[in-house]
Amino acid sequence: MSRPTEKLRLLTERVLDDDIVFDILTRLPVKSLIRFRCVSKSWYSTITNPIFIATHFKLNEAKSLSNKNSHNGYLLYTSVTEGYSFHEDLRTLVYNRDRTVTEISRFITPFPFCDAFMNCFCNGIFCLDRFDENNGDHMIYLWNPSIRKFKMLAPALLTDPFDSATLGLAYHSQMNDFKILKLVSFPGSLGEPDPPTEAEVYTLSTDSWRKVVSAELSDPNIGYLYQNSPCIFFNGALHLILTNKHCRFILSFDINDERFHKIMLPLDFLNVYQSYLTVFKGLLAYIIISNYLATGGIMCHLWVMKEYGVAESWTRKCVPIDWFHHFHGCTDYGELLIKNFMGLISIDPENLLQNSLIMESNIRWAGYAANSIESLVLLDGVNVSSEYED
Repeated sequence: MSRPTEKLRLLTERVLDDDIVFDILTRLPVKSLIRFRCVSKSWYSTITNPIFIATHFKLNEAKSLSNKNSHNGYLLYTSVTEGYSFHEDLRTLVYNRDRTVTEISRFITPFPFCDAFMNCFCNGIFCLDRFDENNGDHMIYLWNPSIRKFKMLAPALLTDPFDSATLGLAYHSQMNDFKILKLVSFPGSLGEPDPPTEAEVYTLSTDSWRKVVSAELSDPNIGYLYQNSPCIFFNGALHLILTNKHCRFILSFDINDERFHKIMLPLDFLNVYQSYLTVFKGLLAYIIISNYLATGGIMCHLWVMKEYGVAESWTRKCVPIDWFHHFHGCTDYGELLIKNFMGLISIDPENLLQNSLIMESNIRWAGYAANSIESLVLLDGVNVSSEYED
């Protein structure tokens, strides 16, 4: 134990009672708390206590929200690594108000990305999906890069490898807990009815999965996942796109009551090249990239739902794009994040101004977060891995 740390322990033990020490520790950064676990047994017990972890998370969340107006959010990305390597970086960049970016951190991923897929993330926690060659199963992990810990989840109930499945990670603020929705579907054979779409929910606090019984999923015309549609967490619910013989629509899953709801998409008969759900300036949005072969150019059709859940409130804005590879989301200020041959760029749909953010063409994964929350989540779990090496 270092001398400064020993002095700190002696000072707090002599002068301060346990409640004051608890309050002081909750206001410290994660990096310091990880080090201070070795100060004493009582400090270790405090820092790894679920109540302390929850209190620290809430304070960090409030602090992150208060700093929200000082920049345009955070960009996260990983680059393609040549060869097979465990040393892949997840980089976090601040998107400054002057439309420049500043790197603030790098985290080593627990698995190489050629071996695991970054499925989704929420409040600083990432969900990874990894194929286990030994038993042929897809293993799901939660990863907290700020404490360099990852947790292998209990086996899912729906595990047919031939099914089409998607995962969505959400923070349940009322219970201060994280949940994962797994939706499984598989389109039927030509002329045959589609097999039923099924769902299950994982809850971090119980480390267990539960099947979801829903009248919406029991509908034989519910359809199946559209192009492995990713889940978007918005307005307390996870959203994804399903398609059936008649139309495509949004299926939402409320995190609080665990009920499904249908939201109709705009009736757009364009030749769709790619489409995505996103959040645009605090509103649910649907991005359609039109087929450039059909239109003679690339056009991004930005549909915004002005009133949540009301299909009649969809409005459209057309944004021409020079070159397109993948859509990665929108910033809180309404800029579209698109990967092209240069790297990651932002496009302002109002004035069509473009700005190069990441000058790398080999971006493997990219995401955007309005807030960057460091936390001790997963530190107290019995199934948490030991810290992996840099």
